[in-house]
Amino acid sequence: MSEPGTAGVEGTEEPLVLVERDAPIALVRLNRPAQLNAISNGLIVALANALADIAAEPAIRCVIITGGEKAFSAGADIAEFAAATAGDEALTGRAAAWDRIRRCPVPLIAAVDGYALGGGCELVLTCDIAIATPSAAFGLPETTIGLIPGAGGTQRAIRILGKPLALEMILAGRRLTAEEALQHGLVSRVVERDALLAEARRIAGEIAKRSPVAIRLAREAVAAALETSLEDGLAREREGFAVAISSEDAKEGFAAFLEKRPPHFRGR
Repeated sequence: MSEPGTAGVEGTEEPLVLVERDAPIALVRLNRPAQLNAISNGLIVALANALADIAAEPAIRCVIITGGEKAFSAGADIAEFAAATAGDEALTGRAAAWDRIRRCPVPLIAAVDGYALGGGCELVLTCDIAIATPSAAFGLPETTIGLIPGAGGTQRAIRILGKPLALEMILAGRRLTAEEALQHGLVSRVVERDALLAEARRIAGEIAKRSPVAIRLAREAVAAALETSLEDGLAREREGFAVAISSEDAKEGFAAFLEKRPPHFRGR
């Protein structure tokens, strides 16, 4: 069952994001097909709002974010940028929405078909896991129009892809094919278009089977690996392990293993 996102509709009756809940998984679809899902201020706020609503529902344990066949998202809404200035309130709100997406406590899977450029690529980089079809293409072309990536692209691309490739994408406009994205770790697998959402749901289902406490702590530890030194990251991992082993979920996991039955995690 689809329902609209919670932001404005930019002069149309169509919601900017469509949400389908099928617990324990939610599917969020970017919905500006005529603009190839260009990320407007309204769209990014709608996405952040939708994710916040979903995160408040204990029954949902993983979210899939997808777009259309031509484009996951072809980038930012350039018309909005052309009218903006430094310190513009709309840009401030846009940045806040990106931060809210980054802090989403529910695991995010990007299911990518077609173009994922600029902000679309940055959204993929923000997600925990990404899968793609053979027709997917990834790029950070902002310097072409006198900008730089502004939603984490300069930071996450370096960490995930390495400096030489990330800088070729940012400075020279290189696009990655789906196979190149797989080779360099931007996506975890490439599947045919008709299998994209089924595979995303399969992965989401595997995540949803596991302890929400352990999933949250593991995501935090991995995030620390991208942001801190090895020593600090290992300390964060040890702290997370200590919390996890004391949780009710861990006790249930141990008992289920010893009793040879499926665990019933409650996220505590």
